[in-house]
Amino acid sequence: MSRDSRQTRSLLTKLETRASDDNDLIIEGYFAVFNRETELWQGAYEEIAPEAFDKTLGNDIRALVNHETMFVLGRNKAGTLELKTDSYGLWGRIKINPADSDAVNLYERVKRGDVDQCSFGFNIVQEATEWRDDGTVKWTIKEIDLYEVSVCTFPAYEDTGVQARKAEVTQHRERQFQHRKHQLKERLKGNA
Repeated sequence: MSRDSRQTRSLLTKLETRASDDNDLIIEGYFAVFNRETELWQGAYEEIAPEAFDKTLGNDIRALVNHETMFVLGRNKAGTLELKTDSYGLWGRIKINPADSDAVNLYERVKRGDVDQCSFGFNIVQEATEWRDDGTVKWTIKEIDLYEVSVCTFPAYEDTGVQARKAEVTQHRERQFQHRKHQLKERLKGNA
């Protein structure tokens, strides 16, 4: 998979809203979970390692709605987005701007439970691939370059990322087939 292609991954989670002691409106929850296999398609899995975000949380990261760059809810450099990892995953807190009616409306949608999912956008820096004996494959993402987290209405894996994974599997299977074919030809030559 190309390390240059931007990826998104989604999580069905429990986003929560609350008012802080200073009456700030807050949306918070987990944007990624560690050590949980996600099935991309039948026989293909992906998992995020606990150390995946270690080198990236100092980046200039934005909180968006549905990955839409025109709808910025918060930003870590501005102090309106807080991100940290724990043993469970990547947790975030977004401080909603009370003067932004779109952001307040989203806060109310999350509060009602109408919007309750999230996603994150990133580039893969390092990953490990495990081709299993049962024919399945699992990618473990070891290091991420994070650029955004999103509150989402319909989170989904970006099709380009899944297509790149499928192409990698196809290439691997073709190499396996060619290797077995070569071995069979060599055995047949030896028996001739």
